[in-house]
Amino acid sequence: MTLNRTTSSPTRSTTRSARRRRGLALAAVTALVASLTAACGGGEDDSADGAVELSIATFNEFGYEELIEEWNAENPDIQVTQRKVANWDEAKDNLYTKLAANSGLSDIEAVEGDAMRAILAESGAFVDLADPAVEGRWYDFVETQATDDEGQLIGYGTDIGPEGICYRADLFEEAGLPSDRAEVAELMGTWEDYYATGEQFVAAMPDTAWYDSSGSIGQAMINQIEYPFENADGEIDVENPELEAVWETVTSNSEAGLSTRLAQWNDDWTASFQNDGHATMPCPGWMLGIVEGNAAGVEGWDFADVFPGGAGNWGGSFLVVPAQSEHPEEAQQFAEWITRPEQQLRAYEAKGPFPSQPEALGDPILTEGTNPFFNDAPTGQILSNRAEALTMQPFKGVHYPDVLAAFQAALLRVDDGSNTPEESWETFVSDASALG
Repeated sequence: MTLNRTTSSPTRSTTRSARRRRGLALAAVTALVASLTAACGGGEDDSADGAVELSIATFNEFGYEELIEEWNAENPDIQVTQRKVANWDEAKDNLYTKLAANSGLSDIEAVEGDAMRAILAESGAFVDLADPAVEGRWYDFVETQATDDEGQLIGYGTDIGPEGICYRADLFEEAGLPSDRAEVAELMGTWEDYYATGEQFVAAMPDTAWYDSSGSIGQAMINQIEYPFENADGEIDVENPELEAVWETVTSNSEAGLSTRLAQWNDDWTASFQNDGHATMPCPGWMLGIVEGNAAGVEGWDFADVFPGGAGNWGGSFLVVPAQSEHPEEAQQFAEWITRPEQQLRAYEAKGPFPSQPEALGDPILTEGTNPFFNDAPTGQILSNRAEALTMQPFKGVHYPDVLAAFQAALLRVDDGSNTPEESWETFVSDASALG
């Protein structure tokens, strides 16, 4: 699948003609929602002056803070409050729990892209967001990811995750490696080159790992497999040669000392940014703000226009409007506004999530901007180049998030010494099979 936006597509045309506004109608839901009855309020109570008060729930860094302030200043009749948690796992637990209870969700919920297949399976719990104002706004694969089998558009894409490599130029210099970003890119064209360079690095710098987490690097490699966990029919299939090769590569290099052996997102992983814990990591656009936050005060970070094996897309999220919202029309209005190309460019400037709209690619914010924290790297142009290099997206069926979680847990069992790679792989295969 390419990322090029087409102007005429029978599939897209048929899909759009099938869409219809559903208002507050609810369909039966099974997996995520135990039961849905009458819609109940997800937003704040209206204020005394009659303004509609909306809430939007996000995770990580969407870059929405200044945008929401601007909206509130210009739209006194619709006021928006952001509820933000640290990561998708927290947001997911809240989303699924309150969907099942049919109460308590925000008027707008951010959903990680890997979970959209499960959301689409329960699309009756969400408002159809199809509207002429958004037709053609996103890359084809983004729109497809948010469209259910009935042709309803359930989510507005916020960003995609083309990946480059974040690296510590100062530590590269200490290790005797080139530190100029163009020279660094030449060291990492393939995964074989990347790991070989890592062996040189850890030989010279034994107290610093080459990369931040086995889970991180494993995710990056999985992003280049067309069918990593499921076949084209959506059936779980983890005993495939490509996935097994990723497992063997990641676990063997971890045991060789290239990984921090830390679980990504935990406190020790966060602390590793402050104590020279690792020298490189895969970085989609949204990760840039996280690196800058975790490594505040640390000098030496840079960003290379390269990704081993060619290209990869990690992440990308959507905004959905739960049917339990008391103000679905106003929620859709705000979601449409904040996902426009011009707003997503500003969100990118604030925190780094890369726009999922082709119209944004040629904007000077991307092509001319630099990032002071990353040694004035032209991060927007680099990410644009990485986006243009994308040629496919992994198939992500209903089971994808749960199998991915099992895969990450299996890697961690090896890293913390609980299992050998062979033992942990066997457990993973068993756990994954049970999910089907």
